[in-house]
Amino acid sequence: MSEKTVLVVGGAGYIGSHTCLQLASQGYEPVVYDNLSNGHGEFVKWGPLEQGDIRDRQRLDEVFAKYRPAAVLHFAALIEVGESVKNPAGFYDNNVVGSLTLLSAALSAGITSFVFSSTCATYGLPERVPMDETHGQAPINPYGRSKWIIEQVLKDYGTYKDMRSVILRYFNAAGADFEGRIGEWHTPETHAIPLAIEAALGRRAGFKVFGTDYETRDGTCVRDYIHVLDLADAHVRAVDYLLGGGESVALNLGTGTGTTVKELIGTIADVSGRPFPTEYVGRREGDSTTLVANNDKARQVLGWVPRYDLTDIIRSAWGWHTRTNQH
Repeated sequence: MSEKTVLVVGGAGYIGSHTCLQLASQGYEPVVYDNLSNGHGEFVKWGPLEQGDIRDRQRLDEVFAKYRPAAVLHFAALIEVGESVKNPAGFYDNNVVGSLTLLSAALSAGITSFVFSSTCATYGLPERVPMDETHGQAPINPYGRSKWIIEQVLKDYGTYKDMRSVILRYFNAAGADFEGRIGEWHTPETHAIPLAIEAALGRRAGFKVFGTDYETRDGTCVRDYIHVLDLADAHVRAVDYLLGGGESVALNLGTGTGTTVKELIGTIADVSGRPFPTEYVGRREGDSTTLVANNDKARQVLGWVPRYDLTDIIRSAWGWHTRTNQH
């Protein structure tokens, strides 16, 4: 087993690829395992790519035997909340059955260090803001529930199977590599920042704001946008922590600062110098009013402090979207 080889499952995707960049910069060899259903082969630049599905136990066993990684980082999930409501079976098949298959293969290969991409969607509707890790978990959609189920599985595997895990609950991932090598590229795109930037670039007709009557400072939803490189940094720290013998823990990854949709639009218009048409429509089902992280625990456990603010996020995302013509 190589202490510096890690298996990055879903490493051709948005957050996975930025984490591979960060892992390589810290001396790790990230081996990417991805079925490329949502990932991009050209995002795999810092280690080998092994194509395969997380539900394919035989293929997983082959890759574990070939590379003998010291730890697994698991990013491979379907993430679109609206799609999870339309197709819950697909989400449970990939996010739950797939994760269980991956965990079984990891256990068989003797892996005891596992980093799991989770989400603030496991909390459901906020009882208090900012939300810390003691907040109740009552997901309101199949996506959030599929992640919550695996969190519970990991706790059991910690108790009964010696599998130590760091569960990382993301708030709103955003931004891109400042050198423009990789960035946010989803098909179809559903995330607010890329959609607004595409509107500013004239690549789509305009930007829709869902709901203007929320109890927030300007009536629009509040979200905690966290730079993808800050997320990547937390993942590398989580690997270091587990390989150093750290105990299982669940941590929020957010900045602790909330931004309304109107403020987000204003920042994008300022950074780009291009105001864009905005349409205000009714609320969207399943949207929480305010989601903001309390990130004290991640600071304490991993020594992790977010480095980038909203302007940095928008500047890096703008750089990526103006450089690339794939979208």
